[in-house]
Amino acid sequence: MTSLARAGLLWMLGVVAGTGGCNRADLYVITNESTAGASTAGASTGGASTGGAGVGGAGTGGAGTGGAGTGGAGTGGGSAGDQSVGPVTCPLPALQAGDTSVTLEVDSVSRSYVLHIPPTYDGSKPVPLVVDFHGIGSSGWGELASSPYPAVTDPEGVVMAFPDGTMGPIGTGWNMGPCCVADVDDLSFAKALVARIEETACIDPDRVYAVGVLTGAGMVYHLACHAADVFAAVAPAAFDLLQETVDDCQPSRPISVISFRGTEDTHVGYDGGASSLVPGMPITFLGAEVTFERWAQIDGCTGPQSMEDSNGCSSYSGCSDGAEVILCTKQGGREEPGDANVAWPVLKRHSL
Repeated sequence: MTSLARAGLLWMLGVVAGTGGCNRADLYVITNESTAGASTAGASTGGASTGGAGVGGAGTGGAGTGGAGTGGAGTGGGSAGDQSVGPVTCPLPALQAGDTSVTLEVDSVSRSYVLHIPPTYDGSKPVPLVVDFHGIGSSGWGELASSPYPAVTDPEGVVMAFPDGTMGPIGTGWNMGPCCVADVDDLSFAKALVARIEETACIDPDRVYAVGVLTGAGMVYHLACHAADVFAAVAPAAFDLLQETVDDCQPSRPISVISFRGTEDTHVGYDGGASSLVPGMPITFLGAEVTFERWAQIDGCTGPQSMEDSNGCSSYSGCSDGAEVILCTKQGGREEPGDANVAWPVLKRHSL
């Protein structure tokens, strides 16, 4: 292992510390559920820490977005267009606020995640679900402790889930094709997790989102490419599309993507390039700008790229079906989870 790869490994391991019988529920079998750490309720999420300025989505490029729908349009399940599954019946009794470890079985493999119910959730109306994927070597609990999203989404009653990856060559991670865990179907796991939560919490199935950092963001890209029928929009950070799999990225519909990248990222170079961090699983990053351009092509964007706003965000306009493609660049930034204050207003503008 080269010195760069060894440094990357050390950093990764040390720092990244209710629809009435939806068919997706057939993917899993529940095996265990236990409550733990109910007092977190977003208190230990590391705060917003991302600047907060411009949280109204200003300058995210989004021509024609105008913040429409940010007030919860569609949470009743009836305004998401022809793909809507219809009105949602809220499960009773309503889940209590706190953080719970949940175990389920997917393809005969025991999997787990942390379910985060904010204090503002009362179970009386459908709310969005955000699934947050950790970086390599971390866990759902570790991602809950470091994620910037609960501090931003908790006041709106948004339910969150923090899945656990499975063990790979250098720690817990995700199978996104060429890397970083073999012989595990994480695509089915993500869908099963969503289906389970929809049965136990009052979730609007048209407003499910994926976020993540580092290899967790790689999993988010994988979901955007192959599970756009489940996830309405995504916000990956500190990762790119991969040369090895980009040609297979053919979402079932245009999907909104807001990506966060730092120009001084030493593990996923801003300009892209080869990486052999995981032994036997080499990958090639397209780079932040090329990934941005590729999503514009995938989503059929016809307008030009905008200038960066005060948050470092640039966007393409004229994307199919109102999709947004946004890249937020932090000059001097490294491996960071992105700005939830900027990402969340963009995500919640979109539904299936």
